[in-house]
Amino acid sequence: MADPEGRRARRRKRSRRHNPDGTMTLIEHIYEFRRRLGWALLAIVVGGIFGFIWFGTKIGPIPSLGNLATDPYCAIPQGQRLDGDKGCYLLQTVPFEGVMIRLKISLAAGAVLTSPLWLYQVWAFIAPGLYSKERKYALTFVGFASVLFACGAVLAYLLIPRALALVTSFGSEFFVTGLTADKYISFVLSLLVIFGVSFELPLLVVMLNFAGVLHYDKLKKWRRGIIFVLWVFAAFVTPGQDPFSMLGLAIALTVLFEIAVQIARVHDRRKALRRKEEGWEGLSDDEAAPFDYTPSTADDEPAPPTTASSAGTDDIT
Repeated sequence: MADPEGRRARRRKRSRRHNPDGTMTLIEHIYEFRRRLGWALLAIVVGGIFGFIWFGTKIGPIPSLGNLATDPYCAIPQGQRLDGDKGCYLLQTVPFEGVMIRLKISLAAGAVLTSPLWLYQVWAFIAPGLYSKERKYALTFVGFASVLFACGAVLAYLLIPRALALVTSFGSEFFVTGLTADKYISFVLSLLVIFGVSFELPLLVVMLNFAGVLHYDKLKKWRRGIIFVLWVFAAFVTPGQDPFSMLGLAIALTVLFEIAVQIARVHDRRKALRRKEEGWEGLSDDEAAPFDYTPSTADDEPAPPTTASSAGTDDIT
């Protein structure tokens, strides 16, 4: 039989009001991690069930998930792809391959749709160990990271049809493109993830700058080298090795990196102004900070306030 008092005590232990510093024992941390992980997995499973239903169902003006997945392939010119009796279809070469692919796409879509829920569980597990200022910065960076990942995935989805059309145009007078469903879906999902994760690189630059590890002067000095590395990185990580994907990723990373550099420039300038106002400008590492180290005497301390009761006692005396 469940103990309601024990549940209430554990709930108070996790509450910020009753436990402001978030202290827990090792066992309590493990139990809390298991609970947060369970809720996160439940959210992904629920999203996967919704994605499985959405795969073959159109929701108002939104096309079905199956159509969204196959539209980049169907955008290939008709003379360059293999069509079935009913139009554009992918090949299934293994029994139950269609079911497994539907599950894979449904879980991926469910993880994206329910990302606010399971990301909140991750945040709720980490937040008690952070100070209020750290929680504010962390929550801001997590929000920007989610937006950047989504932007990268959308850009990849828009580039896939052009990339496939270009790649399949070579030798089209001799060959017809008939992609298998498994390899095509793996290619699409990997490209979406690569673009989404790559869009986090400029955010990492901003985080290092705010932490005081990477300054604008170094970024300005290393700008050309870093941009060259970004272009080489884009050439190697794109799975299709087509110019559209490589150029799209490289140009987007260059623009985002330049935005990150300008954010670092503004942040360092404001930081320098604050140091100048506080008298810290030009201090070397082995020089003492400009604090007043003169100890105060007992005579300098203000006298305690006289209360009505003490005044009355003095008068009587």
